[in-house]
Amino acid sequence: MKQPLGAGLVVLVVSLLAIVGPVLGVSPAWIVLAVALSLGALTLDSASFGGRGGHVLAEALPGGEARLRRIAIHEAGHVLIAGHENMATGPVLVGSLACLRAGLNTNGSTALEAPAHAKLAQEDLRRWSRVLQAGMAAEQLIYGESVGGMDDRALLGRLWGLSGLDVAVAQREQRRARREVDTLLKQRQADLEAEAERLLQAAPRLGR
Repeated sequence: MKQPLGAGLVVLVVSLLAIVGPVLGVSPAWIVLAVALSLGALTLDSASFGGRGGHVLAEALPGGEARLRRIAIHEAGHVLIAGHENMATGPVLVGSLACLRAGLNTNGSTALEAPAHAKLAQEDLRRWSRVLQAGMAAEQLIYGESVGGMDDRALLGRLWGLSGLDVAVAQREQRRARREVDTLLKQRQADLEAEAERLLQAAPRLGR
């Protein structure tokens, strides 16, 4: 889904150059070269990085540490609350490069043991509600807002949808779970940041 957007941006830039280039004295040869280099970069990105090369590069450049730290905070929230719920976790990945190496098209990931059954008991749904919302809650606590968690929300919605419970009940329980997670993370903010730092130090970068 990233590649068409990148190609569209190239077309937009080329169109703008074609319009304003002559006014600015830009040679048509330079425009052709820019097109060739841009499309070549998109092809390389698609072949080598699954269309996420821009993310990998952004995380390697100055300022990328802050980007990675936010991802680490999100994943640390999952790890901390999963431990509190006695829910086993697998590999925790921070950054696009780590995820690409694992074959995942995302910026961060915390592997959780799949539920034993598709239709879970209500108490198990509450546990999953706390764990899946923990990444977003961690971001909210540290940064004042959450920008990640779309996959978490989608999975949580599927789990509650399969339960057969009323939508109003599901929404009420999820709000309750979020309040519980917010409280716990505030109490354990030092642990959250320590875990995020550990994950951040283990995150791979280009050239490292």
